[in-house]
Amino acid sequence: MSDPGILIDEDGTARCWWAGSDPLYVSYHDTEWGFPVDNDTRLFEKLCLEGFQAGLAWITILRKRENFRAAFAGFDMRTVAAFGTDDVERLLGDAGIVRHRGKIESTINNAARALELVEEFGSLSNYVWGYADQPQPAPTAIQDLPAKTELSTTFSKDLKKRGWSFVGPTTVYAFMQAMGLINDHLAGCEIREAVEAAKPQP
Repeated sequence: MSDPGILIDEDGTARCWWAGSDPLYVSYHDTEWGFPVDNDTRLFEKLCLEGFQAGLAWITILRKRENFRAAFAGFDMRTVAAFGTDDVERLLGDAGIVRHRGKIESTINNAARALELVEEFGSLSNYVWGYADQPQPAPTAIQDLPAKTELSTTFSKDLKKRGWSFVGPTTVYAFMQAMGLINDHLAGCEIREAVEAAKPQP
């Protein structure tokens, strides 16, 4: 590392420390994390997967992501909302995903709640992006990154009030970071500028 929290790879590319050297994680860092997402299916998928991550490392979920997509019908909200008892049992028997009854049932419940948001706001994206954070100074070190913020706490409380589960403020903040509602690539990370450039222009 050079700057605190910055990892320099063999080619001299500077990245946030957490990307490490796993090719899957590096690709996720370089092409997904922090880039703005307004696709409802991807937003719903990420909220669900962040819930499944609780107590685990994100790389564990990332390695199983394609299995999750297959198991949950590509995270199509209408399809998942219609899952029943047989689907829960099928998912509990699927070794390719995290077999946690509470998280599986939460995903089915949250699909129905997401459809309610689509009905109210026109899209899940319209609702989610109402919680985009104001531009912040670039974090310069690991210790500059919070586990949650006042905004993620507000976002979490509203989701819970609407009947969502596994959406605590830390989970929601991780979702906000990943989906581009805030740019938390460190100041010395070469991807930060690309993320900034990808943000919707006012």
